[in-house]
Amino acid sequence: QVQLVESGGGLVQPGGSLRLSCAASGFTLDLHYYAIGWFRQAPGKEREGVSCINTAARITHYSDSVKGRFTISRDKNTVYLQMNGLKPEDTAVYYCATADSGYGCYPTKNVPREYDNWGQGTQVTVSS
Repeated sequence: QVQLVESGGGLVQPGGSLRLSCAASGFTLDLHYYAIGWFRQAPGKEREGVSCINTAARITHYSDSVKGRFTISRDKNTVYLQMNGLKPEDTAVYYCATADSGYGCYPTKNVPREYDNWGQGTQVTVSS
């Protein structure tokens, strides 16, 4: 059974850093072959693609709102999102997801509807 578990969220002051982790299990293939994305959803807002990675296709994507501040990486079956220079507008529940097809993560966009498996989310709050 495929399972994604996020961790690392919390309360941080503006300008601070957090590292989110997404531990994946139950996949038939190595995560190398999947698209893996980070998304966030703030209260009253739609789910937004933050970043994604597809190692096999050599694609990494960041939304304009986080480019230069966030870094996505993968180590075996764990995907990380290093978040630096956090702002109050980064406050949201952060989710990781995988796309079995390998699609979903493109050089210019990260498409939530193309992802199949989702974690439960971890809350990130940026406030002084």
